[in-house]
Order: sequence, then C-alpha cells, then structure tokens
Amino acid sequence: MKLSIGIVGLPNVGKSTLFKILTKQQVHIANYPFATIDPNVGVVSVPDERLEKLVKLFASKKVIPAVVEFYDIAGLVKGAYKGEGLGNQFLTHIRDCRIIVQVVRCFKQNDIVHIEGTPDPIRDIETIKTELGLKDLETIGRRLEKAESQAKSGDKKIVKDIEIIKKIKSEIEKGEFITDFAKEQIVQEMQLLTAKKQIILLNGDEEDIDEKLKKYLTESKANYIVADLTKTENLLKLISQSYELLNLISFFTIGVLTDGEDEVRAWAIEKGTKAREAAGVIHTDFEHKFIRAEIINWQKLIETEGWNQAKHKGLIRIEGKEYVVQDGDVMVLKHG
Repeated sequence: MKLSIGIVGLPNVGKSTLFKILTKQQVHIANYPFATIDPNVGVVSVPDERLEKLVKLFASKKVIPAVVEFYDIAGLVKGAYKGEGLGNQFLTHIRDCRIIVQVVRCFKQNDIVHIEGTPDPIRDIETIKTELGLKDLETIGRRLEKAESQAKSGDKKIVKDIEIIKKIKSEIEKGEFITDFAKEQIVQEMQLLTAKKQIILLNGDEEDIDEKLKKYLTESKANYIVADLTKTENLLKLISQSYELLNLISFFTIGVLTDGEDEVRAWAIEKGTKAREAAGVIHTDFEHKFIRAEIINWQKLIETEGWNQAKHKGLIRIEGKEYVVQDGDVMVLKHG
C-alpha cells in the first residue's frame, strides 16, 4: 500500500528544506516564491527497529522497508484555488496524496522573505485551509449540478450522493474539514482535499510557539508537530505520525530469493486486514491462490533466535484467510 504525503504551505516556510532533509535529495531551494516549479517526489523509508533486528537475526543481504512517498508541492498563495500563483497546478498534485502536511513558519528569521510581510502562523494556516476548501467547493459545485440533473431518473444512489454532497458542502462552507466523510464513495470519487488527513508541521523551536497558537491548535483539534528542521530526529516523528494517522501497521516477510540471498521485507497494510488480503499486497496472484500462512510475532522470533527454533518450540501458528494480521507479524505465505 502506497503511503503518499503532500508537503504544502505558503512560499518560503521550509517545505523544500523539509523535503531535502527527509529524502536527502537535492532540490531547488531559493529565497523567493515559486522556486519549486514541478512537484519533487522522494521515497523515504519508514523507520522500524523491528526490521533492523530481523535483518540482523537472518544476516540478510537484502532488506526492503515500508516506504512513504513525499511530494514537495510549490508554495500556495491566496487565490490558489482559482489559479493565483500557479495554484491550480499544485492543488491538482495534492489530490494524489493520502495525507497533507502543512508546513507553517514559526521561526523569526528576518532575512527570509515572507510573502505576507511577517510570519503569522494562525493566519497562514487559515489561508491554506481556505484555499483547500474553496477548491473543493468548486469541485462539489460541478458534481452537484451533474447529480441533480441525473436525479430525475429516480436512481437511489444518485439521490444518496446528492444528500452527502449537500452535507459536506455545508461543512466546508463553515470552514470545517470533512475527514469523517472520507470513506464515502462519492467523496473518494471527487478526491476532495479537505477529506484528507492533515498534519501541521510548525517550523521552529518550542519557544516560537506562543499560547495563542497553542490554544488555536487545541480548539481546532489539529494533528501537529513542532520541528526544528535542522534536527533529523524530529522529522522521524513526522513519518511515524503519518503512518499512524492512516491507521497503517507493518507485517514482515522472510524468504530466499532466486539468487540464493535471504530477504527481509516490511509491508504496510491497514489495521484489520485479513491474511488473504495481505497476501494480495505482496502480489495480486497470491490473494487468489492463498492457502494458509505461517505466522509468529517478531519479538518471539527474535527471542527464539530463528525460524526453525521457533517451529521446534511450537511457536509458529498456522492461520487461514480470515486471520486478521497484527502489527509486527512475521509471515511465510503458502499459496497454490
């Protein structure tokens, strides 16, 4: 399962710096708006000490972690929803992401130009929130008009769609996000921006976060991180929190490749995924041909110091297609 994150914000708030640190890729960073003309895409490993311990146990030469795709999207400005500052182009890129991370400038460095003159985190958060909402209202308006013209047929699905569209339209007009509606089919079809999970990354130190901002974030129930972009350990929290926000867990597979080398790999799935569906994440054919899975918790496997030893002690379980995969399961799949 692909975990994709769009990094957004006003120009010159630290988006490209964040992207560069996360992916260790060189991107164009300059002290003026719209230095990033195309979305930069980078793949980042999900930090997982369990995987590292399994690699050590099996002395594996090949290790494949679960990954996150980060999209560095150029700065948004007021009016982006209607095309201001190349806005339409970048809002389109956000549609393909599962999480939006809004980078908000809190540091007070005066030699870095701010598009609004001076930093104001609450104003900046509201600007981006407004642009996402206005873009969604534009999309919703077109879809509602189409659905209402089709409603004459009496199709019950279309009638239900109209009801949901009107509800979310009302919420967005009130300045609300609509993540509670994210699983509705009509919302997924429209790829609405305000339905996506969001994290606010406050670019600065703890002393840069005043009480007014803290109160605002608390009252808005925002998921946020305070991160000094010069410290790598803060950025690891962003990856982990994004993973958790999407309700994802990891399971592991071990095996011998065709060239004779061992491989240990982490796979991302949603909580509640059954064994057969998890097999399909590895390869679509595996889901159809799934027979059973041999499973053990990663920690028990480490403690017994090997697969064969764990099997000898009766710690390897045989599970069928209805088994719900748990975070940290190590699986060997059997398929026809």
